[in-house]
Amino acid sequence: MSPYRFTGRTAVLTGAASGIGEQLAHGLAARGSDLVLIDRDALRLDAVAERIRAAHPGRTVETLVADLGDRAAVISTAGAVRERHPAIGLLINNAGMALGGRFDQLDVAQFEQVMAVNFTAPMLLIHHLLPALTAAPGGHLVNVSSLYGLIAPPGQSAYSASKFALRGLSEVLRGELIESGVGVTTVHPGGVRTRIAENAQIGAGVPAAEVGAQQRIFAALLTYPPEKAAREILDGVERRRGRVLIAASAKIPDLLARLLPVGHLRVIGRLTAAAGRRARTAATR
Repeated sequence: MSPYRFTGRTAVLTGAASGIGEQLAHGLAARGSDLVLIDRDALRLDAVAERIRAAHPGRTVETLVADLGDRAAVISTAGAVRERHPAIGLLINNAGMALGGRFDQLDVAQFEQVMAVNFTAPMLLIHHLLPALTAAPGGHLVNVSSLYGLIAPPGQSAYSASKFALRGLSEVLRGELIESGVGVTTVHPGGVRTRIAENAQIGAGVPAAEVGAQQRIFAALLTYPPEKAAREILDGVERRRGRVLIAASAKIPDLLARLLPVGHLRVIGRLTAAAGRRARTAATR
């Protein structure tokens, strides 16, 4: 496919109020795209939009506040986008939530909420915005999966299930949409420095004494700069890459999973335990 052209097109982006999403929004504006930014955090979203408007006065920046865990809100948001933008160039499903704890420690409602935000919302947005995405040739779709859409470690049943599902949908759509001239990129970030650890849910059955320690260790492992991750994603879109892996913390586990389809989790478990010990040491200093 020919390279994606950012200039003069509208990009729709979820999870735009912080982290990778915020940096994607700035990067898209710098490359010439008008923006429709979606997030549930109205204050942070407005602040991001104002900074982009100040830095790029020639860009149109719209904001929509929506809880992507609410099916009706997702459908309503998609309808609002289509009403204002019969044709869009780019849809980036970036919003997501994490949930830690063994499967037997999770409440079913918690599991379903993760699936709703991480998989059902992107699926619904794609379904309802597909006519706008295919209205003009040369569009592109990005689904942000995860390292845990490549490997499935213990304690990540809901998150991995949702991210593997999003990866599977992306790979199907890559084959189906090429005839419409729409490219598809699946993104697998490793330990990118975002607010996901701060916002992560903890299984209802996880002992309270373990919660704080787990969150601190998780946060300490997130070190990759989000602005660098966003730049790599947008470079991948421009080149129409089918898959973008962010950071060595995604690339190495992916390689291990390919080489050791069953045994890779034992190796990764040992590496993760060592990283956790280093993070605990750093957190106590």
